[in-house]
Order: sequence, then structure tokens, then C-alpha cells
Amino acid sequence: MDTSATLIRDRTGAASTPRVPARPKDDAAMLKAAAGLTRDLNVPDSRIYWADMIGSAAIGYAALFAAMVARPTWVSVLSGLVSVLALYRAGSFIHELTHIKKGAVRGFRLTWNVLIGVPLLIPSFMYEGVHNQHHGKTYYGTADDPEYLPLALMKPWTLPVFLIAAALAPIGLFIRFAILAPLSLLSPRLRQIVVARYSGLQINPSFRRQMPTGQFARDWKVMEIACSLWAIALLTMVATGIVPLRAFLIFLAVTSGTMFLNQVRTLVAHLWENDGEPMSVTAQYLDSVNVPPPGTLPALWAPVGLRYHALHHLLPGLPYHNLAEAHRRLCRELDERSVYHHASHRRLSSLVVRLGSRTLTNRAKSA
Repeated sequence: MDTSATLIRDRTGAASTPRVPARPKDDAAMLKAAAGLTRDLNVPDSRIYWADMIGSAAIGYAALFAAMVARPTWVSVLSGLVSVLALYRAGSFIHELTHIKKGAVRGFRLTWNVLIGVPLLIPSFMYEGVHNQHHGKTYYGTADDPEYLPLALMKPWTLPVFLIAAALAPIGLFIRFAILAPLSLLSPRLRQIVVARYSGLQINPSFRRQMPTGQFARDWKVMEIACSLWAIALLTMVATGIVPLRAFLIFLAVTSGTMFLNQVRTLVAHLWENDGEPMSVTAQYLDSVNVPPPGTLPALWAPVGLRYHALHHLLPGLPYHNLAEAHRRLCRELDERSVYHHASHRRLSSLVVRLGSRTLTNRAKSA
């Protein structure tokens, strides 16, 4: 679930003398091995998709209900944490929706939107058509990439703002669907603004969406109406006392937690060291991050295959449940000198420290 932090992306946000990252040419041996060794892994297993998504959603909502009604407080807090982790995992399937071929897992997109997209106000249209551009070979890391900011080249204060913005995202989503969406029906100009600026789970605030067309426009309309009705109904039930304020605040806290956790994961999904120029596929890979075993915590903070994010950029069509096997095959095939191994990192903390130190180093250089 790559959600949005709204930071100003301009040349004033970066250090005045940024370190220009190396731009290696494509490693033909690695790219050939990645394609050749994984041809049999490209078909998604519907059983895994359904069991994982529905199981995660069921655990997430059960824990959310427990957090709302449980006593004492520590039980409520513990239930809330379980709900955050489970709903975060269920929500992360929005990433898979943008990559699996239409009809490969029949009914999955509709069911995901019914169970997760609409209730949490993150319908799939907010990601479809946005994330795909992030994988464009000529878009990645440039100003036209909706999911890239040169965070390592920006000022240190941008990192906490990046995280705080995600924690506040649920409030923004209620404003977007309960207020802006209905009002935009009365004003074509406001509608253009809502679509362009407030209809994407992105981190690049300069990115603007185009008006949807064709079947996608019809799907968008249905999902947006459903989200607006749900947002308005929930706020009305809270205002009239049908839904207790405490329960609503717990719901907001849990959804905020899922957004925050996703943003922490996003913070270390890449090294964020590109200064806006197009990159080779190998350079894009090296700017991305794998956190493979033996570490176990990435299974929680980088679920649904996101711990193999660099490999995903090499093989974006590979189903999440086959990424681990693809990684094992490539590690066996490619010797220790291969650049493939350079994208693997050990833990989240070291990646956060690396990113923070880069921003401080660039600040020192610009002083």
C-alpha cells in the first residue's frame, strides 16, 4: 500500500550540491538470468491470493472490533496493534492488483474493494494508473514518477514530515470522499482538481492525474460513489451517536497506524538517491531494496512480497508468492560479484540510519 506523503518537490528541497549517484549501465547477465530463471513462476496461484487476503482481512476486522469493545486498556491496545498489522497486510494487495493480469484471479479486484478498498477509503482506482507509471523505464526516479522523491538529497526535516503526513492521511481521505467528491459534482473545475491532485496514492506532489476514460472511468465512478456514501454514512452515525465516538477514534487510530507503517516501509523501499535523471534498469534496481531472510521482521513491515522490492522492479509481473523462490534461484545462479547481491540489505533500522545520514551529509555540504 504505497500511500501519500505530501512534500514539496523542487530544487529548494534538495541540497545545493547533491551527490550525483552513479548510473551503471544495464547488467546483461543479471537481466538475462532474471528473465530466464523465472519463466515458470509468472502464473499467480488463486488459492494463495484468496486465502491470504481474506484471512488477513478477517483477522484485521476481528481485532479492530476487539479493540473497540475490549477492557482493560492493554487488551484494547494489543488488539489494535494486531488489527494494524493484519489490515496493513490485507491492504497491501492493492499493489498486486496493479500487476496481475485482468482475469488471472477472477473476482479478486472486486472483493478486495468490497472488503478493504471502500471500508478503509483506499479504492483501487487510487493506485491503478499511478503505480504502473512508477515502473516505466523512462519515468522511474524522474519528476514524472508519482512514487519517487529524492529523499536522500533533501533536507532532514522532510523525513519526519513524510511520516506525519501518512499518519494524518485517514482524515484527508474522509475530506476527499465525504466533502470534496460530492461538491465536485457541482463544479467541473473542482472536479478536475480532485481528480488531478487528490485521487492518487502517491508521494510526488507535483504529479497530476488525467481524467479517466472508458471502462476505467466507469469503475472509478462506482468505487468513488461507494466510498463517498460510506464516508458520509459513517460520519453521520458518529455525529448522531449511533457509532460511539470512542469506536470511531479507534478506527481512525488503526487506519492511521496502517498508513504510518506503510510509509515507514516506503521510506526504505528505495535509497532515494536519484536526482531526477532517467536511469538504466540496473540503476533502478540498485536504487531499490531487498530485505531477504534470515531476517523475520520484514514479513510484518514489508508483507505481500514487498521485502523483495528491488527484485520486483526487475520482474514486476511476478506474483508476490513466487518472489522468494525467484530470489533463491538468482542467488544460486549469480556469483558473489554480481550486482544482484548489492540490493540486499539486512534490516530496517540500518536503512533508516543510512537515509538519515545522507540527508545530514548533504546538508553539511550545502552549508
